[in-house]
Amino acid sequence: MQTKEQKIEKLTKLVNKFSKYIDEYKNPAYNESDLRLEFLNPFFELLDWDIRNEENNHINYKDVVVEERINVYGSDNKKAPDYTFRIGGTKKFFVEAKKPSVDIKDAFEPAFQLKRYGHSAGLCLSILTDFEELSVYDTRKKPNKNDKPTKDRILYYKYTDYIEKFDEIYNLFSKTAIKQGSFEKFEKDDKHRKGSESIDEGILDLVDAFREILAKNIVKNNKDIDIPTLNKAVIKIIDRLFFLRIAEDKEVEPYKTLFNITSHPNIYENLKKIFKEADRRYNSELFKYFKDIDGLVIDDRILKEIIINLYTPECVYEFSQIPVSILGSMYEQFLGKTIRITDGGHVKIEEKPEVKKAGGVYYTPEYIVNYIIKNTVGEKIKGLTPKEIEKIKILDPACGSGSFLIGAYQYLIDYHLSYYTDEKNLQKSIKLQLIRETRNGYILSIPEKQRILINNVFGVDIDQQAVEVAKFSLLLKLMESEDRETKSSISPTGEKEYQDDFNITGQIYHNMKILPNLNNNIKCGNSLIGTDYYNTINMELFEKDDYNKINAFDWDKEFPEILKSGGFDCVIGNPPYIGFHGFNEQKKYFADLYISAKGKYDVYILFIEKSIKLLKSKGLLSYICPTGFMKRDHGKQIRELLLTKTNILAIIDFEHRKIFKEAMNYTGIFIFEKFINKNHSIKISNDIQINYNLFSQKDLSSDLWIFEKTEIKNITSKIKNNLKTMPLDNLTKNIAEGIVTGLNNIYLLSKDFIEKNKFETHYMKPCIRGKNIRKYYISDVQEYVFYPYDNSGVLIPEEQIKKDMPNYYKFLLDNKSLMFDREYFKKSSKAWYELWNQRKIENFETIKIIVPELSDCSRFCIDDKKNYYGDTVCGLSFAKDQEINPLYILGILNSKLLDWYYKKTTVPKANKFFIYKTMFLKNIPIKISDNKYQSKIIDLVQQELTIYKQLHSAKIESDKQFYQKKADIIDKQIDTLVYELYGLTAEEIKIIEASE
Repeated sequence: MQTKEQKIEKLTKLVNKFSKYIDEYKNPAYNESDLRLEFLNPFFELLDWDIRNEENNHINYKDVVVEERINVYGSDNKKAPDYTFRIGGTKKFFVEAKKPSVDIKDAFEPAFQLKRYGHSAGLCLSILTDFEELSVYDTRKKPNKNDKPTKDRILYYKYTDYIEKFDEIYNLFSKTAIKQGSFEKFEKDDKHRKGSESIDEGILDLVDAFREILAKNIVKNNKDIDIPTLNKAVIKIIDRLFFLRIAEDKEVEPYKTLFNITSHPNIYENLKKIFKEADRRYNSELFKYFKDIDGLVIDDRILKEIIINLYTPECVYEFSQIPVSILGSMYEQFLGKTIRITDGGHVKIEEKPEVKKAGGVYYTPEYIVNYIIKNTVGEKIKGLTPKEIEKIKILDPACGSGSFLIGAYQYLIDYHLSYYTDEKNLQKSIKLQLIRETRNGYILSIPEKQRILINNVFGVDIDQQAVEVAKFSLLLKLMESEDRETKSSISPTGEKEYQDDFNITGQIYHNMKILPNLNNNIKCGNSLIGTDYYNTINMELFEKDDYNKINAFDWDKEFPEILKSGGFDCVIGNPPYIGFHGFNEQKKYFADLYISAKGKYDVYILFIEKSIKLLKSKGLLSYICPTGFMKRDHGKQIRELLLTKTNILAIIDFEHRKIFKEAMNYTGIFIFEKFINKNHSIKISNDIQINYNLFSQKDLSSDLWIFEKTEIKNITSKIKNNLKTMPLDNLTKNIAEGIVTGLNNIYLLSKDFIEKNKFETHYMKPCIRGKNIRKYYISDVQEYVFYPYDNSGVLIPEEQIKKDMPNYYKFLLDNKSLMFDREYFKKSSKAWYELWNQRKIENFETIKIIVPELSDCSRFCIDDKKNYYGDTVCGLSFAKDQEINPLYILGILNSKLLDWYYKKTTVPKANKFFIYKTMFLKNIPIKISDNKYQSKIIDLVQQELTIYKQLHSAKIESDKQFYQKKADIIDKQIDTLVYELYGLTAEEIKIIEASE
């Protein structure tokens, strides 16, 4: 490695040379190839990049790929950047080189070209240079053909600046700096983020626009089309166009094949001819003739608009550079919506019901996918030959757009390529045409990539559109490294029979088509519901929509050979999280079939159980899913099943960190092996980058799984098992959540809104909500809840409500579009205005301790006004002859010790907010003490109730500070008493006080 002084010396010579002969270099006759050799290669070598591969790295992992110049039909638009800088084969940044005669600073086209490359590849930064000048662009932002060259340019240097600014350039773009995280540091710098749009978001906007105009035109011209056919036709046409457009940029297809038909009439007829020819070459059903699709009438104007917007300058994307993972992320979002035809015949694009219930579509980050693949597929194929790997079967039973299947396929491709290009196998691999050499390195041959895909990768999804996209994504992955040499490489003149450890025997690749048929690999169906479901329902009432919604799946029929052989070797993925109220119709069926279908469970738990059944002995299961099943009562059965059927290999609990954008669930990665070893140790961590702690599986039971350090476990155990300690549930009359309305904007009304609209208050009750509650204090209640029940809990008849509350009743009718479906309530024998979850009145009209259902800390208070409460509060009511004073319990619940204990023994919901509901509250250990401690704590709590009321009523800042200090002092006094009460040592108190 050269010293900095040596580098500066060489850079100085380079700069002086350029300065001395600058007029010659700026002559248009001076070509780009000479510039690279004389100046750019030496310059980037000074940034530690091995331009000439002197380290003799494998061709697939060399630092820099230098592209030959490829002109497209005489234009200046080549299909790849001049330099691709990589670490471990992963692209980090592009460099686009221009002759010094080109104006780097002010010319529009070079900057746009570079930004197209960088943005399409999902890169953070890239460089445009002719050595005389060097511009650095933030390529996260979507480029525009009309952008000025200064747009998104974050750094600009003249060659005369290089020596002075060498440290600045080195600390960002050197190989050493990038390996140390310089790009990650840049990406976290918010000053560069404004206006950024990820490439998947940009392509999604483009495809969404295509979907809308295409769907509207198809409906206009094809009056009898049904919704399933419409959705299938739209996605199939878009898939075909995208595939061919990508193939053009890879030069597998002639450039502008699609574009050229837009200048002639009858575009769809000409397009179908292209599809027919593509079907002859590619196979795999992507271009297969479908009467419902190919018989459609589509206006030229619409198709022309779509196709033109797939080409520059209207399209800013360079399709040859877009990773399949980015397209998969886009398609995952695309699949979250569906096309619907309204009663009036209008087309509407809307979220699918299941997506609404789940709170959106969340594409699994690539690093999570890679981690799961490495620790499942990677473990299963480690040390195996291609012949042995042939038998490995990998499944994602809720595959969506195919991100995990793509990850598994890529891992298999990389493994096989490494095996075939090993020095002892290389010549044989070339001879057998298992690999071929391209300008960017060796790649597997098309037949070999097909064989791996067909043999090893399997998926199921309930959504037919998702299945089609998963197939499409896998085909794109197969084509990802292909180029203009592909067509000639797939048609050997003779028949090839692959034998021994290299490949499956007897495979013949004569007149091979480029793409395989994936119908036997990726299938459509409900992984959780078998065909026996239809035995439990009245088929006379079962309509087509119901059939499509259930979409029962017969595993034995669909994958007979795999299941006869014992099952799958790996099950991987990100199963759906729907929530307990999202699958009411199937609950009885699930309860009869799955032992884990108990309590308020989510369907991801059923996927865990089903996947264990689908695994063969010693098979591996790994999901990223919510961690709630470890720490909640409804997970008891699945915890017991896992302990009796599997080795729990690893648990990574991400805790409060958001893995999915906008998602509220706390998630983790779980790895299970279908095999039992009672002495097995579990690897526990809260991040994939952090070393594991080991935890003995034999120490687990079906009780909650809380993994903490020994010192923490010792303290929580001491608190729980303290002498004369009782669960909170034993000291209360009742612990219950508040009312669940489902429609707060209808049933939960502000006092002002009621008065403004002159609503009657006959069945209105004052309502405390979580936002009203602070520690020892309740703000003024300004909301009321419509509670249509009498004192016995009987629902008030609709006619009676109409009579007693005519104005409000009219409001309910006027807002019926916002309310529940009345037909649904008729079927279920419920009133259309009934609350989702009413509560016993006796639980409300009593003095009680209340707490917000979600809070970042303990916020308990006394409700001495006996208010009703809404759907964000939990209440603890007490008997009239209660022996333990509720104020004593209130003081303990608000103490530092019990706040700490609660957070260490329960599960957070989101963003460090914890759940304060019956399932957790009932288990809080309350120490029953003598009257001495009780009277002291009660006295201090009474003081706190007064002080906190004064604090929240104070208007002057100095008064607020005064009352806050008083409250803090008494808080500490209560904390000290509670520490004494539970017998904690000074060292234990120190651990608690040091916690967040």
